[in-house]
Amino acid sequence: MSFSLAHAQMETNVSNSLSLNTSSSAFWASDFHPSPRKATVYAAVFPGLGQVYNRKYWKVPILYGGFLGLAYAVSWNGRYYNDYRQAYIDIMDDDPNTNSYLNMLPPNFDPGDPNLNSWLPNALRHRKDVYRRWRDMSIAGVFGLYVLSVLDAFVDAQMFDFDISPDLSMRVEPVINTGFETASIGAKIQFSF
Repeated sequence: MSFSLAHAQMETNVSNSLSLNTSSSAFWASDFHPSPRKATVYAAVFPGLGQVYNRKYWKVPILYGGFLGLAYAVSWNGRYYNDYRQAYIDIMDDDPNTNSYLNMLPPNFDPGDPNLNSWLPNALRHRKDVYRRWRDMSIAGVFGLYVLSVLDAFVDAQMFDFDISPDLSMRVEPVINTGFETASIGAKIQFSF
């Protein structure tokens, strides 16, 4: 009998030591209200940390997917910009040993074609400018996504307690005002929140 009492006491101690006291943690408490200032600072210091602070974990993969996609676009466009820039520099100089522009020609194209020098420099310059513009727009997109993540963390923390009831409606009904010297007819607009 003493063995079963000791065994039950040991199980109670183990279960008490394994239980987590979540009521003392401010982060996991049910009355958690995020601070907009903290969320903004966290998001500005490390992108995605403001969303984690606001407990919007599902936004973090979307945010980092956007950053990865834009980083790939910057890399892709930067690589083509450098290739076309070097080809344009090579075709414009007088050194016959620099011929990287030959790699930019279509397959089965004759490099000895006399019309090559009439259209290829303009085509290379145009492609160089296009890829530079796309690279710059991708870099601007990275900064724009960063600012958007900071704004999202701020607005999400600010609107954390915003109550959306199931009855969001507007009623318009006619009204007869009799409180004046003469009766008047009007309309009453009522918003229900």
